[in-house]
Amino acid sequence: MQRRPLGRSGLSTAPLIFGGNVFGWTADEATSHRLLGAFVDGGFNAIDTADVYSAWVPGHTGGESESVIGRWLKARGRRDDVLILTKVAMWPARPGLSAANIETAVEESLRRLQTDHIDLYQSHRDDADTPVEETLEAYGRLVRAGKVRAIGASNFTPERLAQSLGASSAAGLPRYETIQPKFNLYDRVEVEGALDRLTEAEGLGIIPFYGLASGFLTGKYRTAADVDGRARGATIKRDYLNAKGLKVLAALDAAAAATGANPAQLALAWIMAHPAITAPIASATSVEQLEELMQAARLVLPAQILADLDAAGRD
Repeated sequence: MQRRPLGRSGLSTAPLIFGGNVFGWTADEATSHRLLGAFVDGGFNAIDTADVYSAWVPGHTGGESESVIGRWLKARGRRDDVLILTKVAMWPARPGLSAANIETAVEESLRRLQTDHIDLYQSHRDDADTPVEETLEAYGRLVRAGKVRAIGASNFTPERLAQSLGASSAAGLPRYETIQPKFNLYDRVEVEGALDRLTEAEGLGIIPFYGLASGFLTGKYRTAADVDGRARGATIKRDYLNAKGLKVLAALDAAAAATGANPAQLALAWIMAHPAITAPIASATSVEQLEELMQAARLVLPAQILADLDAAGRD
């Protein structure tokens, strides 16, 4: 399976990245370890998590996902054939992008992950109260110490990302090599426009989250009754159960009838074929679900189907 470069970092990923937000939440530890094993055995290599996962769950404090991954890494015994992507700044226990917070948070993440380095350390969200130079200098110290190989950003506006890139260039500091925005067949605005122009000009990778729109693009949720009691039911009902969402599902149904692939596979394959995208992030809570998602990386969709899907997701 052909790997795709993560910006100019020298790191590369398979066309699909596993979203570790489910680990220790909707997937218990034993299931999470089976998922991780199946993902790597399937030819994939990049796992995305964050220190804040899964602090929103009653009885959790944060750090659960990293800890689950860390115990898997320790039991597996091979570190260098996987990429570990994690994030800092969004966890209330370790908020923001000050140097002091980054330097404390990274040590805690390394301990939970049971590793001596993080492949891609990402600013989970912007911090307007901290000078970008302070943040980048802190990352520079971590890179020089070998604790971080490359850095990325998430949830940054194009303007703030450009400001950080300019500061990196001016001061010879590490630069963000990737950006994580929300992007899928339905949610397009964060990528298409200023962001994809910037990333193309600067050679950054885009590794979007919400590739399946909280599960809506699997096609399983078509009425309010379908989402009642689901972990992300309120999000699906609020954001996707509308005329545009149903139009997207209809296009996925038509593509499924033409190709034999299911809606989730088609939704991810469309993202993978998008010229601006490096690799989408998606989650699964069973090995069976994961096997289906991994097949998306091997789908080659006809140009007309790609165009029909693209048109359905436009406002």
